Amino acid sequence: MIEGARWKRWVYFYIPLTVFVVVLLFPFYWMIITTIRPDGELYRPWNARNYNPFWTWHPTWEHVKLLLEETQFLTWLWNTMVIAFASTVISLICGVFAGYALSRLKFRWAGFLGTGIFVTYLVPQTLLFIPLADIIRNFRLGDTPWALILTYPTFLIPFCTWLMMGYFKSIPKELEECARIDGARRWQAMVYIILPVALPGIFSAGIFAFTLSWNEFIYALVFLSSSAEKTVSVGVVSELVRGDVFFWGALMAGALVGSIPVAIVYSFFVEHYVAGVTGSVKG
Repeated sequence: MIEGARWKRWVYFYIPLTVFVVVLLFPFYWMIITTIRPDGELYRPWNARNYNPFWTWHPTWEHVKLLLEETQFLTWLWNTMVIAFASTVISLICGVFAGYALSRLKFRWAGFLGTGIFVTYLVPQTLLFIPLADIIRNFRLGDTPWALILTYPTFLIPFCTWLMMGYFKSIPKELEECARIDGARRWQAMVYIILPVALPGIFSAGIFAFTLSWNEFIYALVFLSSSAEKTVSVGVVSELVRGDVFFWGALMAGALVGSIPVAIVYSFFVEHYVAGVTGSVKG
């Protein structure tokens, strides 16, 4: 009986988990190997003699030096950080208040309005950037961080609102009603009672918004043109792909370093993220 249970544990848990982890982490491993692999090995055929595609015996840091010294990668990283942080803060503020109003306040067409807000999130970004480009040009915000800080919330606020609306619905109304009975106003009940309970949902929405802002490509490609104003996703591709020449080592180094901030955010707030998603789904 014990042997049978151990066999089932290996078949249904350990082996699938191992396969999942390997598949999940292999792209990061490949980026690391490509980053430290010299050019002589990068462009060598796989069937060449004494060539191991999954390992190198001659690691080099030349690709990292090329990325840091011959491009404005650190400036791109800073631009991406500022834009993603500002867009996330704006989207969270609007999403929290809108989600609270749609889930707690009773007014006509509240459900229809909530559904409409979420439907706007489903509109492809490739269609939205055409009218937004005209607005950015009229306000003379092109090639500035404000072009992205003000346009990213157009697709972040609907998602944050929908997520927070579902999470607020999962919080018992009795908590707020007790505070109202004790003399608290609605905004006081919201700030001191509801928002602290809703922190997992707020963290979850913030992680989503930050990740989407960090990885966004289309708006950054259209609205930013000078090298000093580019984000990581656009700068790495536009500066390290010159014609038909791909600087694979530097490209992988940029992709690897560019993914570290998002990984750090997820690692610190993963528990809040899971709780927030679970609460919004239940709501």
